[in-house]
Amino acid sequence: MSKRVLIIGAGGVGNVVVKKCAMLPEIFGTIMLASRTLSKCDKIADEIGGNRVQTAQVDADNVPELVALIKGFKPDLVVNVALPYQDLPIMDACLETGVHYLDTANYEPKDVAKFEYSWQWAYQERFREKGIMALLGCGFDPGVTGVFTAYANKHHFDEMHYLDIVDCNAGDHGKAFATNFNPEINIREITQKGKYYENGQWIEVDALSIHKPIEYPHVGPRESYLLYHEELESLVKNFPSLRRARFWMTFGQQYITHLNVLQNVGMTRIDPVMYKGIAVIPLEFLKAVLPEPSTLGENYTGQTSIGCQIKGVKNGTDRTYFVYNNCHHAECFREVGAQGVAYTTGVPAMIGAALMLTNPEWMHPGVYNVEELNPDPFMDMLNKHGLPWHEQFDIELPHDYK
Repeated sequence: MSKRVLIIGAGGVGNVVVKKCAMLPEIFGTIMLASRTLSKCDKIADEIGGNRVQTAQVDADNVPELVALIKGFKPDLVVNVALPYQDLPIMDACLETGVHYLDTANYEPKDVAKFEYSWQWAYQERFREKGIMALLGCGFDPGVTGVFTAYANKHHFDEMHYLDIVDCNAGDHGKAFATNFNPEINIREITQKGKYYENGQWIEVDALSIHKPIEYPHVGPRESYLLYHEELESLVKNFPSLRRARFWMTFGQQYITHLNVLQNVGMTRIDPVMYKGIAVIPLEFLKAVLPEPSTLGENYTGQTSIGCQIKGVKNGTDRTYFVYNNCHHAECFREVGAQGVAYTTGVPAMIGAALMLTNPEWMHPGVYNVEELNPDPFMDMLNKHGLPWHEQFDIELPHDYK
């Protein structure tokens, strides 16, 4: 029996989630897209056509508004692809209405550039007692990277010891400076201190201070920077044999130069400054003048390459394993009118939603990260819905990029 799904957020990722859900009417029978800006929802619904998608206006910071919308539409699942600041209000609304929840990025407070799962993990007992499920971080990274790691652990290792998540966007959107997802969130993530896990402790380093070329499949070597990324927190918790876990992302020199200048002149600040008697947050103003990420797709060339490099032991023998996906921006635009970064986030959100609604292994009351569930059906759906993965065994992987 097909289900009812409410999708909150009509940016680049929301566009992908809605369009991919609409392609599976046997699972997603009735779809509603809601956002603060109704016109964005209507545009996406019109592109899909056939009265396939209903739309609504909602303030995702306002729990009573969310509750009213959920009670009126009566979804089986709420998919949150709004801003990370809005995770907790949407979870609160799901708790009040008894509806399952999924998101693609962990909560962060608006006034502090801090990423951790503690706020959402604290909902575990309340969701369990209510008999509903929350699936956290079901995009690509976090999301697919957790599924990749769980798949490796299940099929290819007795113990995993070293994990490096490597993320390359080798695309070109033709802009002097733009971010591939929400500029405010993207820049906060990149400018905070880097952090990685080693021998039972977290090691913090200055932002972008550790970097080296990494070889990416079908792309070649690209300068890659050590960042802190939220899936590291859940992966070292759920796979305690890991001795070290790190996250690497590529940036071109032009991007780094622009970012340094913006930081130096104070445009990445998240505290308010007074301008003509009005309190203005510089980063929010910067977001308003930068290109909207959802508009980058049309002329985007090149591809993304994201994967997990893992070292460990199988049957008493050392083993290395690399599992990855490459995604072409132009192909994504032809399919759903989106660039590759939005596509690689939106497709896994649709897959997670589909599994929650159809697969008993993916439906358990409580709060879960994706790696806690059976990776096999998710891996199968990645191949079927636009994100095919590839694996390499016992190849030479760098032991250390420092």
